[in-house]
Amino acid sequence: MTDDPEPAVVAEVARDAALLAALAAVQARGAIGESSLTTAVAHADGFVRMLPAGARRLVDLGSGGGLPGLVIAVRRPDLVITLVERRHTRADLLRRAVATLALGERVTVVADDVRQLALTDPRAFDVVTARSFAAPPVTARWASALLVAGGILVVSEPPLDDPHRWPPALLERCGLTDQGRDQGVRVFSRA
Repeated sequence: MTDDPEPAVVAEVARDAALLAALAAVQARGAIGESSLTTAVAHADGFVRMLPAGARRLVDLGSGGGLPGLVIAVRRPDLVITLVERRHTRADLLRRAVATLALGERVTVVADDVRQLALTDPRAFDVVTARSFAAPPVTARWASALLVAGGILVVSEPPLDDPHRWPPALLERCGLTDQGRDQGVRVFSRA
């Protein structure tokens, strides 16, 4: 009998080490402000928990330094992911991280405004994620334009729940239904 860890556990530890190293490289260039990458990854894991098993295409709006997009890409190898970041310097950092993590076959970085993606790929995504993208009206508008019927929007929320943050009239106008909040993220479904 040996105390060696199982190969799956070893692979997961190596994958997480590579993810943290890639995020640290992005952070060193100023694209991630959090001091603790492990805390930031743990928050991004909240997004991962909300993703439906049957999802195939995901877009992360305002990807910045790769949170939660890169974490999702590492945790969910079944997804084809588009990271949208209009700041070209940050988009370049994301491309480098994608290459470092060998995710290039299924992760694309779009260095453009989300408006352009909504024109070229309308209603093409099962999931839209947004960590610090924009105010709720802007986020809801673009998510609605990008989501397939039955798709979901997963957003990061402030620590204190504000019942007025996502007004019912806004959600109705965008065809979104609030599915609730869990551990700092809120989920909306699209009709």
